[in-house]
Amino acid sequence: MKKRSNTLIKLKPIFIATVLCGSTMSFPGNTYADHYKKSSSFPLVKKVSKAEEITVSGTVRDENGPIPGVVVRVKNSSNGTVTDADGNYTIKANLNETLVFSMLGFQTQEVVVTSGKEDVTLAVDTKQLEEVVVIGYGATTQSGVTGSIASVKSSEFNAGVNSSPDQLLQGKVAGLNISRSGDPNATPSIILRGPSTLRTGAAQEPFYVIDGVPGASIDIVAPNDIVSIDVLKDASATAIYGSRASNGVIIVTTRRANAGEASITYNGYAAIENVSNQIDMLSGEQLRAYLAANDKSINPADDDGADNDWQDEVTRTGVSHNHNLSLSANTGKTNYNASVNYLENQGLIKGSSLDRLILRGRVEQKAFNDRLKLGISINHSTTNQSASPSAVLNYMLSFLPSYNIKDENGNYRENYQNGVANPVSLIDNNLDDTKTKTFLANALAELTILQGLKFTLSLSSQDEQTNRNIYYGRLSALAQNAGGVAIRNTYSDTRKVLESYFNYDKSFNKHSVGLLAGYSWQEDRTGEGFQTSNQGFTSDALSYNNLGLASPPSGYAPNYGTTAIQTLRLISFYGRVNYSFADKYLLQASLRNDGSSAFGVNNRWGLFPAVSAGWRINQEEFLKQATFLDDLKLRIGYGVTGNSLGFDPLIATTRYGSTGYFYYDGKLTNSIGPTQNANPDLKWERTAMANFGLDFSVLNGRVSGSVDVYDKRTSDLIWNYPVSTTQYFVNTLIANVGKMSNKGVELQLNVVPIDNNDFSWRTSLNLAHNKNEILSLSNDKFSLSEIRTAELGGQGQSGNTSQIIREGMPLGTFNIWHYMGKNEEGVSQFLKADGTITTTPSSADFVISGNAQPKLLYGWNNSFKYKNIDFNFFVRGNYGGKILNSTLAGLNNPTAAQIRNIPEFTLEESVNDYNAYLVSDRFLESGSYLRLDNTTLGYTFSPKPNGFKSLRVYITGTNLFTLTKYRGIDPEVNLGGISPGIDNRDYYPKTRSILLGVNVGF
Repeated sequence: MKKRSNTLIKLKPIFIATVLCGSTMSFPGNTYADHYKKSSSFPLVKKVSKAEEITVSGTVRDENGPIPGVVVRVKNSSNGTVTDADGNYTIKANLNETLVFSMLGFQTQEVVVTSGKEDVTLAVDTKQLEEVVVIGYGATTQSGVTGSIASVKSSEFNAGVNSSPDQLLQGKVAGLNISRSGDPNATPSIILRGPSTLRTGAAQEPFYVIDGVPGASIDIVAPNDIVSIDVLKDASATAIYGSRASNGVIIVTTRRANAGEASITYNGYAAIENVSNQIDMLSGEQLRAYLAANDKSINPADDDGADNDWQDEVTRTGVSHNHNLSLSANTGKTNYNASVNYLENQGLIKGSSLDRLILRGRVEQKAFNDRLKLGISINHSTTNQSASPSAVLNYMLSFLPSYNIKDENGNYRENYQNGVANPVSLIDNNLDDTKTKTFLANALAELTILQGLKFTLSLSSQDEQTNRNIYYGRLSALAQNAGGVAIRNTYSDTRKVLESYFNYDKSFNKHSVGLLAGYSWQEDRTGEGFQTSNQGFTSDALSYNNLGLASPPSGYAPNYGTTAIQTLRLISFYGRVNYSFADKYLLQASLRNDGSSAFGVNNRWGLFPAVSAGWRINQEEFLKQATFLDDLKLRIGYGVTGNSLGFDPLIATTRYGSTGYFYYDGKLTNSIGPTQNANPDLKWERTAMANFGLDFSVLNGRVSGSVDVYDKRTSDLIWNYPVSTTQYFVNTLIANVGKMSNKGVELQLNVVPIDNNDFSWRTSLNLAHNKNEILSLSNDKFSLSEIRTAELGGQGQSGNTSQIIREGMPLGTFNIWHYMGKNEEGVSQFLKADGTITTTPSSADFVISGNAQPKLLYGWNNSFKYKNIDFNFFVRGNYGGKILNSTLAGLNNPTAAQIRNIPEFTLEESVNDYNAYLVSDRFLESGSYLRLDNTTLGYTFSPKPNGFKSLRVYITGTNLFTLTKYRGIDPEVNLGGISPGIDNRDYYPKTRSILLGVNVGF
């Protein structure tokens, strides 16, 4: 006989973690859905004598075998117990009393005592399984959550060509802002509850945990393999991850076999993608007419009589496809999953593409009467990326339409002397290929030492190998007179993580207590590799494949790049206490102590505490008669987290490097000297957050949702401050000084207006408002009045910036010239600082002109089902916030129309306006938009064809339309970094796609 339920393989750790998190396991036991609607306090029954009591024993099982950890209690009393590892229980009870059997994931069952032997079989409760929320080092149910956590199931993921799992969440989680261009190789910008650092890149991203492995690469997971994504938003939920959790934590859970399941599934689609929008540039005929009408003419030598639309010449219809094949089985003792995923995503710009192969395997084995679980998982991804030169995005707009692609001799027509290059030539004569291989292995052991006491050990190793190969052809504008340039580099990054922790769970009477104590060790080794280059090739045939064939000019110095092998270590001790009383009052407290080798010797360790509480108001006596109320919970939490993501391990030490050249003994010699000062006091950026939340559910779940209000304060912001060289080697020092604030409100609302056998409609809405403010940039040791960012560059504006970081203002505040119309000669003029008007402004005349931070983020999802037909559409967008349309400003140059193309917008400009292209608030536009992000129509076959477990076909359209006043290519510009909201002549076009897919189960 099987000793263990297949279902329980998945549910046992969830049960233990549920107790741990103080959510719902308590005595009198937890009957979950039924118990929530009834009572959490139990009236005393008539006292009986000992003579009436008997000893009742038995075994609790499901359809596959015994279930340990089931709560068994005598109804309306405090008498209870829990089944052991073999599903057995023993309890004192009176004849004719009722025993209640309950466990997370199963339907609660009641049995009247008629003898001393009562065996019970529990049925799986699918609804309860869907309520499971994964948190740090465990899981709980939605009703037991005391922090701010959003859980998104696979059925709610965004459909479309998703090259990264991040895109599955776009617009789905209140307060999570994800923006990405149409470039398949682009890294998305992800901001949760506003920016909280002045550093960029990984420092602004949430921390990822994949199947319990902290810091794993998100690119090793195929979207089809993900069953749920849980977003931990407030500090009381994230603080268990300490110094890496200031930007939130995203926990990814992949698919596993359910109880008794053995299946093969295939998910695949093919998609056609097109450019969703372009900037309207002049055609050749329009440009000739414009110049002729203004007494100007194109030099006949530069006019080929052509009429080329360079945007059309460099873009294409992309054909993308994705295939995912998975196998899974759960025999009770053994649980395994394996999958293979292949994605090919053609970019809209010719020469850009991505293809990725992901292999995944996982197996778990039970032993020693299910007291020991051993597991191993392997993930491997190989990604090939091809990129077109970024200059293509600029020159496809500005290159003259009157040029042919090639001249009569077959040579590319160029316009180097006027600072532009043929965009088709750039694509045809340059290669930029990157191959990345990522391998992650994880070994897991879970041992149940005593009833309620479990030890978990997890070891993981991730290795990432990146090889980049670049070739600028002999005819390339990027290698003029160089005879071809080849560059090759290879780098390796490794990460090793050990997690070990104890869980102890105890329930008695109406109390439930869970304890967690753990130790973590991590080592990251980065930058191990090299680079080399050569130039002077007689042929482009071998591109970057044989650097030894080049004949470089005399005195040529190869580009060896810069390599810095760095090791970062993180050691942590952490603990958590969870307590619940009567399934009504919930309390959680945690503390993590992190030590990092990155920081100054005086501040290597940091403490990160958190506490949160929940009150399930609907369990109070005064609401027992409110039968319409399913759940009403008040949450409050406070915690402190740190930000050590994206750190250079040598950030706090004295560093040496090249400081110039000098002649010695007749030779030019590279000089070495200090390039960075040591700061022994450098420490973590710290974020403290208070969160108030309310969760509700009424009318049997027909209306549910949550409201959260938070106050997030970040201190010890890191920046490079000016210092005196009489005290330091270098004139700047990296130090903790600044402070930043984010305050916001979030709403999640789920409604089921219609739900019957033939037709259902489910709709959900999320709204988020965040206000960001720089509180301080100075202290008693270091001082800055402001930081100017977002340098514009370009003709006539070198050194000018467009944004400013200043106390009392949000990140992304625009600081540019104020446009005052045109003078009598038709020249743009601007407001000076002294109140006068000028046509020759300086940076001293910049004025504050709004900011890039949106006032409201929103997403609205609707799902309909009629018999076998399903239909879904999803709308998202934002309101408020500005975009600096630097792209349009740079193109708006009527005086240069003879050498560069101009947009149709410029037809309304004065031909004499030599200031038309200067970036001012006339190009500061509304960033508000509403986008029909995706819509899907599907059909599920029933009855299923022979041999099929399930069969569904569907068609999806993405980015079908966008409502906006923005005049650029797309209003969804990058809101990450410290210069958000700028469209600066390098924006890859957004895609619009039509996708055909199939989901098959065998």
